[in-house]
Amino acid sequence: MNHNLFAALRGNFPQDRDSVAIETTDAVPHYYTWRDIDRATAMLANLLESLNLPEGSRVAVQTEKSVEALMLYLAVLRAGYVYLPLNTAYQAAEIEYFIGNADPAVVVCSSKNFGWVSPIAFKAGTTHVFTLNEDLSGSLLERAAHHSDKHTPTLCQHDDLACILYTSGTTGRSKGAMLTHGNILSNALTLKAYWGWRGGDVLIHALPLFHVHGLFVAAQSALINGSKMIWLSKFDPKTVVANLPRATVFMGVPTLYVRMLAEPGLTREACKNMRLFLAGSAPLLIETFNEWRDRTGHTIVERYGMSETAILTSNPYRAEDGERRGGTVGFPLPGVGLRVQDDTGQPCPAGEVGGIQVSGPNVFAGYWRMPEKTQEEFTTDGWFKTGDVGRVDDKGYVTIVGRSKDLIISGGYNVYPAEIEGFINEMPGVAESAVIGVPHPDFGEAGVAVVVPKPGTHLDDAAIVQSLKTRIANFKVPKRVYVVNELPRNAMGKVLKNQLREQHMGLFSQG
Repeated sequence: MNHNLFAALRGNFPQDRDSVAIETTDAVPHYYTWRDIDRATAMLANLLESLNLPEGSRVAVQTEKSVEALMLYLAVLRAGYVYLPLNTAYQAAEIEYFIGNADPAVVVCSSKNFGWVSPIAFKAGTTHVFTLNEDLSGSLLERAAHHSDKHTPTLCQHDDLACILYTSGTTGRSKGAMLTHGNILSNALTLKAYWGWRGGDVLIHALPLFHVHGLFVAAQSALINGSKMIWLSKFDPKTVVANLPRATVFMGVPTLYVRMLAEPGLTREACKNMRLFLAGSAPLLIETFNEWRDRTGHTIVERYGMSETAILTSNPYRAEDGERRGGTVGFPLPGVGLRVQDDTGQPCPAGEVGGIQVSGPNVFAGYWRMPEKTQEEFTTDGWFKTGDVGRVDDKGYVTIVGRSKDLIISGGYNVYPAEIEGFINEMPGVAESAVIGVPHPDFGEAGVAVVVPKPGTHLDDAAIVQSLKTRIANFKVPKRVYVVNELPRNAMGKVLKNQLREQHMGLFSQG
């Protein structure tokens, strides 16, 4: 049996291959049929195979969102290679690390970035660098056009590697989470059943493609259900609201819901055909949860997942399975084990807070080329330690109350303070720094950097921000920088970040 993830997705395409699979929201819309997807992914897969790449080769992709970028992902799966999505905001220092660590045989980037990405790739030993742009231009499609539109999906085992997703670590260096064909497919099938996907469903796709949420949860849910997607290259609240009457499912991070609530066109009438609104990637404020329900008549389904596992828990879709509780992430999905343990490894009673550990067919195969780290993150009985802290109540609802390791989630993206501190501490005149996350009405959380100068030097907060913007992704750059004489510490010399958070807690509060 072929466990290739693409083959499973294609097996669920509708019988009418000439019906529309994806419709863009461009000024002049583009329409892609299911046959178009099949043919284009075949041509791209044949191109990749013509390169005579070693088995298990990685294909690293940093391009703007487009339907062709989605087809490239599907083609990599189809050809049996390993897909490596990279955030479009990443700068040279970050790309240099990812390419050096993953050792990809192929890199695909935007033409505008080719001048700086290709030297990094070639220096690291990458043999092929292609370009792909939003307007269908670039060397990738030009080369693929010469290949056959027929292709038999490569035979894969369920534990063969399909994707590597880089997730930041507390040491400041990212770890590559290895996801297999079986990991991703098991989660897609579970979500299809649990969220009640049905014939005629239409998804509004407004998320990035380099993230679990947009790539696996959104796009693959539609593909494995044979459902049409209304495609936004970038999120725009007006465009989403205008298309709600033609759709049934929407997925977004909390920031998107906040921005849609600012649109006067968001009414119960506009949402009358909608079946499901899903939120994840960051905590959904209870105010947003309640305002959305009052405004639209729909209760958002909040869920919880991570790069290493895809989706783990979800509030119920069906009323008979329970109510959708704001402030919680619902129940563990069918087939997913979830337990809460204290620091000694003992189970926490219902309602008590501890470290969340999970198991199941969706849990990743380990970290790329980091066997010691992989062993460290799994218990002796095979459960993955998520690093999140939470509780499970007596009815089974899971609530995430915090994150060990100081993770900041800003606009749905993970930001690790240690990484940012590393870049700040390298700057001339900086003695040390501390980065913390504080509540933000739009992004959920925002980073704040507190920086100590070396004796006799002067630091400019705006200059620090500007320097960071040239080195790291914009979503990681702190929203504010404060220069102080010293950082608060405990008796052991550890920086008291809780004290810093309290000092800056109301920095972005409204009113």
